[in-house]
Amino acid sequence: MITTKAVMDSLPGNSGAGPLALAVLARFRRDFHACLTARADELSELTDAVLCADGPVRNLAGLSLVPGHRRGHGALYDAVNCGRIDIARLRRCLTGLPLPRAADGRLMLAVDVSNWLRPGAATSADRLFCHVYGRGKGQAQMIPGWPYSVVAALEPGRTSWTAVLDAIRLGPDDDEAAVTATQVREVVSRLIAAGHWRDGDPPVLVIFDAGYDPMRLDYQLADLPVEILGRLRSDRVLHFPVPARQPGTTGRPPPPRPGVRAF
Repeated sequence: MITTKAVMDSLPGNSGAGPLALAVLARFRRDFHACLTARADELSELTDAVLCADGPVRNLAGLSLVPGHRRGHGALYDAVNCGRIDIARLRRCLTGLPLPRAADGRLMLAVDVSNWLRPGAATSADRLFCHVYGRGKGQAQMIPGWPYSVVAALEPGRTSWTAVLDAIRLGPDDDEAAVTATQVREVVSRLIAAGHWRDGDPPVLVIFDAGYDPMRLDYQLADLPVEILGRLRSDRVLHFPVPARQPGTTGRPPPPRPGVRAF
């Protein structure tokens, strides 16, 4: 009898795909299956099909033809419509995996927004206009879609591999900085609970892109063992606080004193 097993066709360069790595993968597959609370078997095979497809997934029916998917397309649609997943348990499962670290043993997290463009889904709720860069100068576009705030653990060195730890869809009424601060706080708390950070370890380095306000995030996360690294716009100017108003002065208060310009 011929059996088909779904496997990844590539692994990180430092994974050393030996017995230990395969044991971690096998444990994660069991834990992931336990996170599926309805239509678990079909959702598990559907996930294998997405990972093992030869190219981009353009329609659901095509996934039923992937070798790792052993059921018909009817079961596939039933899993999409009726399947359920315990998100909180999945987050704990991801946090419990071995995570990449820098050379000094420090955890490095990156936070950014990734857009799922949905221009043709006019009936989908809570779509926002997502900023998409074009190939040429001045070719940026605003396309309807769903923005997701993603937190991932970074690999050291030059590599495109990341360990995604959390993803939250941003709504039209959300304060991005407040949502991001809460998300990072919950991720770091799970990392501490999983034993990835202990007293005496280097602070977790959290890296933000230029779209975030690192000063505000540093204030909101000041009680956590983290260091904030944010990229600033090249034309951003930082000002010193407004000087105290002297008694007896009249007229308009003086403007803030110019401070440091970010380059």
